[in-house]
Parts: sequence; structure tokens; C-alpha cells
Amino acid sequence: MSTIVHLSEELADRLAAEAARRGVSVDELTAELLAAGLPAGEEVDALEAFIGSGDSGDPSWAGRDTRELRAEAAARRTTA
Repeated sequence: MSTIVHLSEELADRLAAEAARRGVSVDELTAELLAAGLPAGEEVDALEAFIGSGDSGDPSWAGRDTRELRAEAAARRTTA
């Protein structure tokens, strides 16, 4: 795959100097740096995947006061 990247002259010079120092081409170094900076394709944040997976069955839940919700939960525990 080919991609065109527009760099400032200073950044292009730094990239060329680092590639020369490592003994690799600018293309190889660019691909290496991009790969190191990107998340793995299959990496999944467990918390992100969990958010939204439950359903309280109460569409107004998010707008309710915490004290009210705790009182309802306590009432359910005493009757169960």
C-alpha cells in the first residue's frame, strides 16, 4: 500500500536523519513508527466493551436521584 504524507521540512529532515542513523530507508522507518503508534487491530478495552451492556428496564433511571434509587433497592431487599 502506498500513502502520501505531507511533513514539515524540519520533520522530514529529522526522519531522514533517524533513518540514516538506523541504516534503514525513510519508508521503513515511517512504517515502523506508524505501527508502533497505532493500537493493535484486535485490542479491546474491557470497560469500554462492558459499558451499555446492561438494561435496567427503567428508561428514566439516568435522571433519577441516587438517594431515591438506594431507597427503592433497600425496599426490594426487605420484601424479597
